[in-house]
Amino acid sequence: MNEQNCFHCGNDVVMADEIVFDEKSFCCTGCKTVYEIFSLNDLTCYYDFENAPGATPQDIKGKYDFLDNESIVSKLLEFQEDKTYIVSLYIPHVHCSSCIWILENLHKLQKGITTSQVNFHEKKVRVTYSPNDTNLKEIVLLLSSIGYEPYISLENYDAKKEAVDRSLHYKIGVAFFCFGNIMLLSFPEYFEVGEFWIEQYKGFFRWLIFGLSLPAFFYSAWGYYVSAWKSIKSKMLNIDIPIALGIVVMFIRSTVDIAFNYGQGFFDSMCGLIFFMLLGKLFQQKTYNFLSFERDYKSYFPIAVTKILANGTEEAIQVYDVDKGDRLLIRNQELIPVDGILMSESTLIDYSFVTGEAEPIEKKSGDKLFAGGKQLGKVIEMEVLHSVSQSYLTQLWSNDVFQKRVDQKYKTITDTLSRYFTPALLILAFVSFGYWIFIDTATAFNVFTAILIVACPCALALTAPFTLGNVLRIIGYKKLYLKNATVIEQLAKVDTVVFDKTGTITTNKKTSITYEGAALTDAELLLLKNTLRGSNHPLSRRLYDYIPNQKKVNTTCFEEIIGKGIFAQIDGYAVKIGSSQFLQHMSENTHKKTKVHIEINSVYKGSYVFNNQYREGLEQLFENLSKNYNLVVLSGDNDGEQKILEKMLPKNTTLVFNQKPEQKLAFIENLQKQGKNVLMIGDGLNDAGALAQSNVGISISENVNVFSPACDGILDASQFSKIGFFLKYSKNAMRTIMMSFGLSLLYNVVGLSFAVTGNLSPIVAAIIMPLSTVTIISFVTVMSNLFAKKKV
Repeated sequence: MNEQNCFHCGNDVVMADEIVFDEKSFCCTGCKTVYEIFSLNDLTCYYDFENAPGATPQDIKGKYDFLDNESIVSKLLEFQEDKTYIVSLYIPHVHCSSCIWILENLHKLQKGITTSQVNFHEKKVRVTYSPNDTNLKEIVLLLSSIGYEPYISLENYDAKKEAVDRSLHYKIGVAFFCFGNIMLLSFPEYFEVGEFWIEQYKGFFRWLIFGLSLPAFFYSAWGYYVSAWKSIKSKMLNIDIPIALGIVVMFIRSTVDIAFNYGQGFFDSMCGLIFFMLLGKLFQQKTYNFLSFERDYKSYFPIAVTKILANGTEEAIQVYDVDKGDRLLIRNQELIPVDGILMSESTLIDYSFVTGEAEPIEKKSGDKLFAGGKQLGKVIEMEVLHSVSQSYLTQLWSNDVFQKRVDQKYKTITDTLSRYFTPALLILAFVSFGYWIFIDTATAFNVFTAILIVACPCALALTAPFTLGNVLRIIGYKKLYLKNATVIEQLAKVDTVVFDKTGTITTNKKTSITYEGAALTDAELLLLKNTLRGSNHPLSRRLYDYIPNQKKVNTTCFEEIIGKGIFAQIDGYAVKIGSSQFLQHMSENTHKKTKVHIEINSVYKGSYVFNNQYREGLEQLFENLSKNYNLVVLSGDNDGEQKILEKMLPKNTTLVFNQKPEQKLAFIENLQKQGKNVLMIGDGLNDAGALAQSNVGISISENVNVFSPACDGILDASQFSKIGFFLKYSKNAMRTIMMSFGLSLLYNVVGLSFAVTGNLSPIVAAIIMPLSTVTIISFVTVMSNLFAKKKV
C-alpha cells in the first residue's frame, strides 16, 4: 500500500486508514483533532518550527478523575491563592522549539490560564491559572488532547531528580564489546599471520566481524542518525550530521570491501569511532550535570530571617537553617522565605513577585502564607510549615519579569560558529574526498571520515558555559551570589561604580549613637522599640539594637514611607520616627549630622545622632577602584559627612547627597545616557529602583531579609573589601573564554590539516575528539582557579 506521513505527528499513514482534513493527511482522529484545535485558535504556525512536531494524543478517559479531589490538587500546587494557582507539570514529550512555543501559548487554548513557562532542560511547564475560570484537571486534559500528556506521580512529585536514564551507558557497553572483539579478530590479518589466517577461514572471520559490527552500528549509533534526520527535516544543520554521515560511509565502504573481497574493511575503526564518540558524549553530559549541581548548590540566598526562640528572644539565622515548626518574625518589606501559618492578627501580603499582581492580599490569623510574598505593614509572626525551598527562591529571583536585556557577546560567537561550522565542514570533507579519490580510494575514505570526526565543535560549545559555570561556583564560595552567568559578562564591562552610603559603605555593627533632646521615659522607649521592630531600614535596625530590651506590645497601625520615616500607633499613642522633613522639624539643617528624629502624639521629643563607622578596608578599596573606574557615592542623607568622606576617599570620587529613591534612579539613568556601564551597590531597600536601572545591581546583605528581585547579585557584607577582586575576576573570566575559543579553533585547524593530507586515521580522530573536550575543560578550570588566587 502507498504510505505517507501524518501532518501532525509524522507517523506513517496507511492509505486505507488515512483521514484527510483541510487537504492534509492524518493517521488518526486524535491528530486531526489537535490540528483542528490549533487551527481554530490561529496557532497553526506551530508546524512552522519543525515538520510533524506533535505526538499522537492518547485515550485518557477517566484517567485523571482523581484531580477532582481538592486535597490531591493542593499537594500538586506550588502556590495557591484566591485568584492565582501555580503548578509545575512534567511533560515527557517536550523535545523541540515547537513544543516550547505551543506550551507557552496555552493561554490561547484555555480560558483562565494566565501564563505558562517551559523549562526545556527539565521538561517541565509552569502554569499560572485562575481557579475561577479553569482547574487543574481541565489543564491536564487540554495538554493530553494536544499530545503533551503530563506525568503525575504523587509519590515522586517532589523528588528533585527523575529516574536515571542509563541508555547511554548501555550503548557504550555494546560499542566497547563490539570494538574489542572486532579488534581481536582482526589481529591475524593486521600482522599477516599466515599459519592461522589461511584463505578458507578469512572470509568466515570477515563476515563474523561484519555481524559483530551490526549492534554498534544500529543500536549504539542510532541516536546520531535520529538527530541528524531531525536536523535535516527542520532544515537546520547540526553537528550530528557529519558524525552520522561518517559512520554510515565507513559501514557501507567496509561492507563493500568484504562483499567484493577488496579487504577487511574498517569495522574496527567504525566501532572504535562510535565507542569514543559516545565516551565524549558521556563526558559532556557529566560536565553539564556538574555545572547544574554546582549552580543549584550555590544559588541560595545569603539572607537572614529573624527566628523567635522559646524564651522569647530574637535571633537572626540563615534562611536555609529554617526548620518546620520554627516561629519567624517578618518585618515590613521582608520576603516570606517559607510556607507557613500567620500567627499575628492580620497583615497585607504583596505576591507581585510570584503572580505579577500588585494588589496586596489581606491575611487573617490562621491563614496560610506562601513563600515569595512580601509582608507590608506592621511586624508579624508566622509558624513554618516547610523548610526553605532554595530552588523556589532561585526560580523567583530568576523570574523573566526581572531580567535585564544584555548583549551576550560570547553566546553570539558560539551561535555564529555553530551555525556555519557544519556546512563548512561538509564542504571541506567532500572537496577533500573528491581530491583523494583520484589518487588513492582507501585514503579518500579515511580523509573524508577523519575530517567529519576530528572537527567536532563540542569543545567550542562547552567553552563559555563551563567557564562561566566554574566562575559562578568560585565567587559563590567567596560569598558573592550572582543571579546567572550573564551577570559576569556585564560586570566585565563596568566602568562606573556607584555606592549607596547608609548600610553600604557604613556598617551596622560599630555605629556610635547619642541622643539629643528631652529625656525619654521607659514608656516612651517601649513605644520606640516596638515601632522600630517592624522596620528594615539600616538606621532603624541600628537604633532598635541600641535601645534596651522592652516588653513587646502589638502595633495597631504601621506605615513606613521609604526614604522618609515610620508612623505607628500603639495603645493610643501616635509615634513618628524619621527625617526632619518627615516630622516637619528643621533643626537638622544647621547641624549637618545623620539624625533620626522622634515625635510622640505630635510632640517633638528629640533626635538620635549617628556617628557612622565606615566599613573596614573602605579607603583601600576606593583607592584601588579609582585607578580603573569612575566612583560615585549616592546618598539619601544630608551632606553632614561630606568633609569626612572627602578626606577618606580619592579626589576624583563624586559625592551626591540628599537623594530620594526616585532621584537615585534618575542619576543612574543619566550616567547610562552618557554611555557609562554602571554597577550599583546598595542595601536593597531604598535602592531598589537604582539597582533595577543599573547595568549590574548588587545588594549588600548583613543581617536583614530584604529581597530585591531586581538585583543581579547579593554580596555578603563581610566581603565588601573584595569588590575590586570580583570586578577584576569577571574581566579575567571573559579573557579565559576568548583564550579557550582560540585554543579550540587552533585544535580544529591543526587536526584538519592532518586529516586533509591523509595523515590522520578515523580511529585516531575519534580518540582525539573527546580528548580535545577534556583539554578545553581542564584549561578553563585551571585558568579560572589561577585567576581566583590573584590579588587585586
